[in-house]
Amino acid sequence: MEENHTHSPTPEKSQGEIVKKDLKGTFASLKQFLKELLDIRNDTDRDSTIEAVKKDITFKGHNAWILVFSIFVASIGLNVGSTAVVIGAMLISPLMGPIVGMGLSVAINDVDMLKRSLINLGVMLVLSVLTAFLYFLISPLNGSNAELEARTYPTILDVLVAIFGGLALIVAKTKKGTIASVIFGVAIATALMPPLCTVGYGLAQGSWSDAGGALYLFSINATFIALSTFVVSKLLGFPLVKYANSKRRRFIAQMASAIAIIVMIPSIYLFYNMLKESYFKQDAQKFVQEELMIYKESFLQKNSTIATYDGGRDPKIEVSFLGKEIPDPIIGLWREKMKSYPNLKNTSLIILQNERTESYDQVEYMKEFKRRDSLSILNKDERIAYLEKEVTNLARFKRNEIPFERISREVQLNYEDIRGFGFAQTVISDFKTIDTIPEFNVIWNDSIPKEKRIKDEEKLKNWLQFKLNVDTLLIHSRLQKTEKKPAKKKA
Repeated sequence: MEENHTHSPTPEKSQGEIVKKDLKGTFASLKQFLKELLDIRNDTDRDSTIEAVKKDITFKGHNAWILVFSIFVASIGLNVGSTAVVIGAMLISPLMGPIVGMGLSVAINDVDMLKRSLINLGVMLVLSVLTAFLYFLISPLNGSNAELEARTYPTILDVLVAIFGGLALIVAKTKKGTIASVIFGVAIATALMPPLCTVGYGLAQGSWSDAGGALYLFSINATFIALSTFVVSKLLGFPLVKYANSKRRRFIAQMASAIAIIVMIPSIYLFYNMLKESYFKQDAQKFVQEELMIYKESFLQKNSTIATYDGGRDPKIEVSFLGKEIPDPIIGLWREKMKSYPNLKNTSLIILQNERTESYDQVEYMKEFKRRDSLSILNKDERIAYLEKEVTNLARFKRNEIPFERISREVQLNYEDIRGFGFAQTVISDFKTIDTIPEFNVIWNDSIPKEKRIKDEEKLKNWLQFKLNVDTLLIHSRLQKTEKKPAKKKA
């Protein structure tokens, strides 16, 4: 009779299955938690969001006057350098409407909304720039300051703020019950208004570079805000606008996609270039701190480092030193070390020094700058003393220092008829320029024939010109009687 044996699971196998079940349960719980934490689709009111965005696009009536007044407030804040006033102006300005409308209209293929957004964006630009231009034209406060200069060129920070600010803005607008505080915060962070005010300032001052840079900064911010709106709208599945004509619907969809690509490709390229420039400046700062600042023989001037990226075409680092001249081997070593930094391999290093530099114009500029800077802090009497000292130093600098003792010894050996030899520097002026000429005094023995003395004097002059490497010198000659020894008396 056969026996039936029932095989019960081993304790080890049961334990492994329990662990697997626990892990699956944990992952499922974590996935559900993250979904509930980060998923915003269920709480998105798509139809209300579209209507709200359309409502904020138009600039007329109340919105137009609010924009004008907020531009005035921002311009005053920038003019006096008050950050608090500028922030207050950004809180009340309605600049976001047309920009968000552009991004959403491309995402949902709404041509009419896109047209309205572009028209109102143009109105907003003209109204803002004109208001700021009129203010700075009549403002008694002239001159740029840090607040204005900071809005003349975009940086990687501006791009990142525009991207994440735009994402926060559209996410806040899509929530049921819009989060007003987020919208206000994005208006401040993205700072669309100050660049427009700076455009008006640049036009009022006739500075096209400032106006162009500020307009470029505004364009960057607006582009990335619209791009963020487009991406979030697509991810949240906003419904496309339906057209009765299927061909028209396809055409509109293709046009919207083309516009999105046209905007995205330059934006990505711009972001990449700005990222490279940011890495370049980080490495430049690191190089200066690690390699140049540790050099103790000369003093690296504070805030003198200028790192210019120039789109990667001709990057350069320019630094200014005071004190002892830096030897060429040290500068060559710095240039070799600079190649070890990943983002500085093709960068030029320009060293400006108080006495020697890479170019004559630069050193002359530094000398003139230091001279004016020194004179500006002196009173009248001190300035006179300073300038007299400069004249003395100039004469000393031009003087040809000669090894007089050695030259006089050679003269004594080569010219037996010379009894004395002297040297001096003569300062000569034609009332236009001042020059210094070497002057020699030669004492000849009076027994030397005149013709021989003239011949030897010409020979001496040519030899001295060659020896001292000068074109002009003066020789003054005179005769000295030879003392005759008394005759001995005969015994």
